[in-house]
Amino acid sequence: MMYSETIFPVRYYETDQMGIVHHSNYIRYFECARNVLMAEGGYPIEKCEEDGVTIPIVKMECNYKHPAKMGDIVRCVAIIEQEPLAKLYVKQAVYNQDNVLCAEGQATLGFLNKETGRPTRCPDKLLEMIRKHINDK
Repeated sequence: MMYSETIFPVRYYETDQMGIVHHSNYIRYFECARNVLMAEGGYPIEKCEEDGVTIPIVKMECNYKHPAKMGDIVRCVAIIEQEPLAKLYVKQAVYNQDNVLCAEGQATLGFLNKETGRPTRCPDKLLEMIRKHINDK
């Protein structure tokens, strides 16, 4: 599997009046982890877009398990377990500093030609990156 994680503090503006992370921010945390995954793999999202392919979310799943709170340090994980065909599936999770699972889910991404907006195949460079790292960790 291709694995990456990033760690950062919960910021004040991400919380509600009770000091709990607002549910919408977990989707942002997932995105941060996916971007780190691609950058660490050697093919950052910006390069993919420069090469003419955008990777939009077509489905997002998020199951909330335990609230993250103001002052927590969260660890955001992204995992690719299989090569993409028409879609790329990225498993995601967010843990607090005590390694308690706060949220987990999966992002389903498609591939679009940046100029035409039409569906296209997974970029060769992205596929090569995933194949190179699929057996990591």
